[in-house]
Amino acid sequence: MPPSTRRSASAKQKLSEYRRKRNFASTPEPTGDARAKQQKRKAKVKLPMFCVQKHLASSLHYDFRLEHKGVLLSWAIPKGPSLNPADKRLAMQTEDHPLDYGDFEGVIPEGYGAGVVVLWDKGTWEPEVDDVDRAIAKGDLKFKLNGVKLKGSWVLVRTRGFSSNGPSRSWLLIKHRDAWAGAVDVVESFPQSVKTGRDFAEILAEDQPEVWESHRPGKGGASGKLMQKLIKEATTLRASREGAHKKVAAARKPSRSKRTRAPVKSNR
Repeated sequence: MPPSTRRSASAKQKLSEYRRKRNFASTPEPTGDARAKQQKRKAKVKLPMFCVQKHLASSLHYDFRLEHKGVLLSWAIPKGPSLNPADKRLAMQTEDHPLDYGDFEGVIPEGYGAGVVVLWDKGTWEPEVDDVDRAIAKGDLKFKLNGVKLKGSWVLVRTRGFSSNGPSRSWLLIKHRDAWAGAVDVVESFPQSVKTGRDFAEILAEDQPEVWESHRPGKGGASGKLMQKLIKEATTLRASREGAHKKVAAARKPSRSKRTRAPVKSNR
């Protein structure tokens, strides 16, 4: 969407592409109609929110989202964010998402984006520019993050300029040198959800992992192997939980010998 259009369009118009790609009868993703919830959240939180969702679909990537004017501006980062300023992480801009997507975590069973989603990080963000729309149009957005895993100053820089279809979708996410920069591989060191403490297999185990055997995303390559591994782990976890539940139920059920019997009358 051209910057001039983005600036004047309503949140509903901005989400038209998001809604077009999804069948809400089959996906648990939010529709973006939770206006009351958004207004309530807006009244409590002064700074806009950001989130990062680890998403295993046809490929593993990290969805980076910044709240702006009623929607979440979104970029897909194949390798995930890096705290090392020397790393320039490719970030492909995608369609805007609704604000209530910022809490989403779970399994998308089929259709667009089918796979498993982990809420990897969440917090607030603060622009380091006077005009966010102008910075996005220029392709140079500087900002601060205050999340659980990502903090400090960052920049999103558009690459390749403009094409016949408008601005390029290709950006780079780069960490600025500050107290929060470092050599720690934050993606590998902290893989779990900030919402539930779970990772892919545990989330998949809450669903029906056996279903993924027949129509799992990313059947080939590294993501396919990872999904196959997760299916096995999730199936084992689910079986273990079901077994534990059965043991608890059996322990609570009184045996025949312990059941209450009617008192025997004495002849005395």
